[in-house]
Amino acid sequence: MMIKPSKPGRANRIEEQIQRDLATMIPKELSDKRIGLVTITGVKITPDYAHATVYFTSIGSTLYQRIFKLLKIHTVPQLHFVYDKSVEDGFEMDQLIKQARAEDAEKIKE
Repeated sequence: MMIKPSKPGRANRIEEQIQRDLATMIPKELSDKRIGLVTITGVKITPDYAHATVYFTSIGSTLYQRIFKLLKIHTVPQLHFVYDKSVEDGFEMDQLIKQARAEDAEKIKE
Protein backbone atom coordinates (compact mmCIF):
# COMPACT_ATOMS: atom_id res chain seq x y z
CA MET A 1 0.00 0.00 0.00
CA MET A 2 1.39 3.40 -0.99
CA ILE A 3 1.14 6.30 1.42
CA LYS A 4 -0.26 9.42 -0.22
CA PRO A 5 1.35 12.69 0.77
CA SER A 6 -0.86 15.00 2.75
CA LYS A 7 0.13 17.91 0.52
CA PRO A 8 0.69 16.93 -3.15
CA GLY A 9 1.89 20.47 -3.92
CA ARG A 10 4.67 19.96 -1.40
CA ALA A 11 5.91 16.90 -3.30
CA ASN A 12 6.08 18.97 -6.50
CA ARG A 13 8.00 21.72 -4.72
CA ILE A 14 10.49 19.20 -3.31
CA GLU A 15 10.97 17.59 -6.75
CA GLU A 16 11.57 21.01 -8.29
CA GLN A 17 13.97 21.98 -5.49
CA ILE A 18 16.00 18.77 -5.92
CA GLN A 19 16.14 19.38 -9.68
CA ARG A 20 17.28 23.01 -9.23
CA ASP A 21 19.86 22.11 -6.58
CA LEU A 22 21.33 19.29 -8.65
CA ALA A 23 21.44 21.49 -11.75
CA THR A 24 23.41 24.08 -9.76
CA MET A 25 25.59 21.59 -7.94
CA ILE A 26 26.66 19.31 -10.80
CA PRO A 27 28.73 21.84 -12.79
CA LYS A 28 30.56 22.83 -9.59
CA GLU A 29 31.21 19.26 -8.43
CA LEU A 30 32.06 17.63 -11.75
CA SER A 31 34.95 19.31 -13.51
CA ASP A 32 35.91 16.31 -15.67
CA LYS A 33 35.57 17.43 -19.30
CA ARG A 34 34.87 13.83 -20.42
CA ILE A 35 31.50 13.95 -18.67
CA GLY A 36 30.31 16.81 -20.85
CA LEU A 37 27.08 18.69 -20.30
CA VAL A 38 24.94 17.25 -17.56
CA THR A 39 21.22 17.92 -17.74
CA ILE A 40 18.67 16.96 -15.10
CA THR A 41 15.48 16.28 -17.04
CA GLY A 42 13.16 15.49 -14.15
CA VAL A 43 12.69 14.28 -10.58
CA LYS A 44 9.95 12.06 -9.16
CA ILE A 45 9.65 11.59 -5.40
CA THR A 46 7.83 8.74 -3.66
CA PRO A 47 4.74 9.61 -1.62
CA ASP A 48 6.62 9.00 1.64
CA TYR A 49 9.49 11.27 0.49
CA ALA A 50 11.98 8.43 1.09
CA HIS A 51 13.20 8.04 -2.50
CA ALA A 52 13.60 10.33 -5.47
CA THR A 53 14.29 9.20 -9.02
CA VAL A 54 16.45 11.72 -10.88
CA TYR A 55 16.34 11.60 -14.69
CA PHE A 56 19.44 12.90 -16.47
CA THR A 57 21.21 12.92 -19.80
CA SER A 58 24.69 12.30 -18.35
CA ILE A 59 26.15 12.20 -14.87
CA GLY A 60 29.17 10.75 -13.06
CA SER A 61 28.86 11.23 -9.31
CA THR A 62 26.67 10.38 -6.33
CA LEU A 63 25.35 13.65 -4.94
CA TYR A 64 23.20 12.44 -2.06
CA GLN A 65 25.29 13.95 0.74
CA ARG A 66 25.43 17.35 -0.95
CA ILE A 67 21.69 17.44 -1.63
CA PHE A 68 21.08 16.44 2.02
CA LYS A 69 22.81 19.65 3.14
CA LEU A 70 20.78 21.81 0.75
CA LEU A 71 17.29 20.43 1.42
CA LYS A 72 15.63 21.62 4.57
CA ILE A 73 13.21 18.75 5.16
CA HIS A 74 13.04 16.07 7.83
CA THR A 75 13.49 13.08 5.50
CA VAL A 76 15.94 13.46 2.65
CA PRO A 77 15.04 11.01 -0.10
CA GLN A 78 17.52 8.49 -1.42
CA LEU A 79 18.37 9.51 -4.98
CA HIS A 80 18.10 6.98 -7.80
CA PHE A 81 19.70 8.20 -11.02
CA VAL A 82 18.16 6.98 -14.28
CA TYR A 83 19.70 7.79 -17.64
CA ASP A 84 17.13 9.68 -19.72
CA LYS A 85 17.58 8.63 -23.34
CA SER A 86 14.84 10.94 -24.66
CA VAL A 87 17.25 13.73 -25.65
CA GLU A 88 19.45 11.25 -27.50
CA ASP A 89 16.37 9.75 -29.19
CA GLY A 90 15.28 13.25 -30.20
CA PHE A 91 18.61 13.90 -31.93
CA GLU A 92 18.34 10.55 -33.73
CA MET A 93 14.80 11.40 -34.85
CA ASP A 94 15.99 14.80 -36.09
CA GLN A 95 18.73 13.10 -38.13
CA LEU A 96 16.22 10.66 -39.65
CA ILE A 97 13.92 13.54 -40.63
CA LYS A 98 16.81 15.44 -42.23
CA GLN A 99 17.86 12.30 -44.09
CA ALA A 100 14.31 11.66 -45.34
CA ARG A 101 13.99 15.28 -46.52
CA ALA A 102 17.31 15.06 -48.35
CA GLU A 103 16.20 11.83 -50.05
CA ASP A 104 12.88 13.44 -51.05
CA ALA A 105 14.74 16.45 -52.46
CA GLU A 106 16.93 14.10 -54.54
CA LYS A 107 13.86 12.27 -55.91
CA ILE A 108 12.26 15.58 -56.91
CA LYS A 109 15.42 16.59 -58.83
CA GLU A 110 15.32 13.34 -60.83
